Amino acid sequence: MKLHPLTLALLAASVVPAVFAAAPSDKVTPMTPDGVASYNNIRAEADFVKREVMIPMRDGTKLYTIMLMKKGTKNAPILLSRTPYNAAASAIRSNSQHISQLVPIMDVDYVEDNYIRVYQDLRGVHKSEGEFIGNRPLTGPLNSTGIDESTDAYDTIDWLVKNVPETNGNVGIIGSSYLGFTTLMAEINPHPALKAAAPQSPMVDGWMGDDWFHNGAFRNAVINYSVVQSTAKAESEGTATGPQDDYSRFLEAGSTGDYLKKWGFEHYPMLRKMTENPAYTEFWSLQAVDKILAKQPLKVPTMLIVGQWDQEDSYGAPAVYKAIEPKDKNNDMVSLVIGPWRHSGVNHYGYKLGALTFTGDTAKEFRVKYMKPFFDHHLKGTPDPKTPPVLTYATGENKWNVSSKWPMGTPKKLYVNDNMGLSFKPDSNAKAHDDYVADPAKPVPFVPRPINLNDSAQWRPWLVHDQRFASSRPDVLVYTSEVLEKPVHIMGAPLVNLFASTTGTDADWVVKLIDVYPNTTSEGYSQGYVGQEMTGFELAVGIEAFRGRYVHGFATPAPLTPGKVEHYQFALPNVDHVFQPGHKLMIQVQSSLFPLYDRNPQTYVDNIFWAKPQDYQKATMSVFHSSNIELPIVK
Repeated sequence: MKLHPLTLALLAASVVPAVFAAAPSDKVTPMTPDGVASYNNIRAEADFVKREVMIPMRDGTKLYTIMLMKKGTKNAPILLSRTPYNAAASAIRSNSQHISQLVPIMDVDYVEDNYIRVYQDLRGVHKSEGEFIGNRPLTGPLNSTGIDESTDAYDTIDWLVKNVPETNGNVGIIGSSYLGFTTLMAEINPHPALKAAAPQSPMVDGWMGDDWFHNGAFRNAVINYSVVQSTAKAESEGTATGPQDDYSRFLEAGSTGDYLKKWGFEHYPMLRKMTENPAYTEFWSLQAVDKILAKQPLKVPTMLIVGQWDQEDSYGAPAVYKAIEPKDKNNDMVSLVIGPWRHSGVNHYGYKLGALTFTGDTAKEFRVKYMKPFFDHHLKGTPDPKTPPVLTYATGENKWNVSSKWPMGTPKKLYVNDNMGLSFKPDSNAKAHDDYVADPAKPVPFVPRPINLNDSAQWRPWLVHDQRFASSRPDVLVYTSEVLEKPVHIMGAPLVNLFASTTGTDADWVVKLIDVYPNTTSEGYSQGYVGQEMTGFELAVGIEAFRGRYVHGFATPAPLTPGKVEHYQFALPNVDHVFQPGHKLMIQVQSSLFPLYDRNPQTYVDNIFWAKPQDYQKATMSVFHSSNIELPIVK
């Protein structure tokens, strides 16, 4: 393989430690300047090679790329990640002369096994050239430049296989969240050298159920993210709001638009794209990666991975699986993995989440037993590991399940009924209803106050927080089953069928499916909870929101008719969960989840982002006993 002279120079410079000039002949004095121009902290004894290069794209823009490999690596596959989150920092866990201590935990097994690990900054962020466009649309109706994350991935892979002498020419791509999005984009018109992909918690459809909105309800948590990501090449420190309770901060500001104005963010392009496009028009639908992939041939073996309690991107991986699995005629090209994790939890320690403790490090177990063999087979030619078509972790029972398809369960309706009960038999009086008053001035918090949306300790496990803090509120309806006499095992996405009305002209509906633990004694290791008092614990198995104005079409919002019963149908996140004997099933219904989601004024306005103070009105909400959740039950 012939290398360009400049490439050889770059590679040589990156391998040889810096040579320090001889000490000056003159003696130091108290006034000798103490500054040193540079220091190479990679010493001669280091067991790895680090290279930093600027890879040119087809339009001439150069993207910063960092490569790490163990010394002596040869005939090696490349594992690539393309990130907006600082490639240089992402690639280095701690400064060390040993690569196993240098790289992130999830990379150790790869670099120790003859892999070349590569991270790259996307256009316009950190050390790369060009302009940053968040979730840059694919070339087509929304993008006429001919440049997108698919072409940049192609050009990057092309350069790597031609200019890295240690590679065997096979490339895999991996990454979580935004990196999951860039992983999927690389599979569109893929480079021939791209042999395997593992999108983790990918951003797929920001309106339907990933970061920006959920069924039309806006997620305030993305505001600070947008500010950080689109300021100063993604090097901003974000909103200087201090430690004040975000519940009070957002409530006092008024609408989310008023909040943006208060902090000077209303002109940020990334946020304007959201505030100016509150409905599911082609602005969003043409960007939806699952819809794009549904029209593409299936060329790259793909392992889709998501956490059961992913607080940011629970929608994307199952949506892509549904879109591309029908193309997998032999059931060996596409797999879906659902683990007992938070967002991106697959790449960290999987022992516990919030109050839940599992039987060992489930994340490492999965990475070693399933994910690395998947890459080894496709990139190194090792024997076929027979990757399961579907691999899910049954929470409540604590074991991995292998399945041939997803969902596995058969829908069975769980109805609300009189006396605030739940039953698999419908109420004889379906027209009966239960009421509550929703007051936008006193929205239901999504976790107990005080709330800090930027506090990772509060944010990461919020979906498994004990829901008893909400169940005692008068504006939350709580329906509970009798004590279970046998297990109820669900595998799939529970489907909400909410028949409800409001005295207002708009409404938000939040539904929670909850596993209620016995109020007698804490449960032990067999249920996955060690050293935690779980007596009476109300574990949210799934939580989702729906903005009422979209009941007749996500692209066509319209006012609700006061008093008219509407059928709101929407899915909860995909789960594999066992409700154990002695437990109870619970459903909670409410009209806010604040300040994670913006407040619905309950008076119809064209754009909720710019609702006025007088638009926020109390309303009486009625939930009818024909309402149910279709549970995907396996026997």
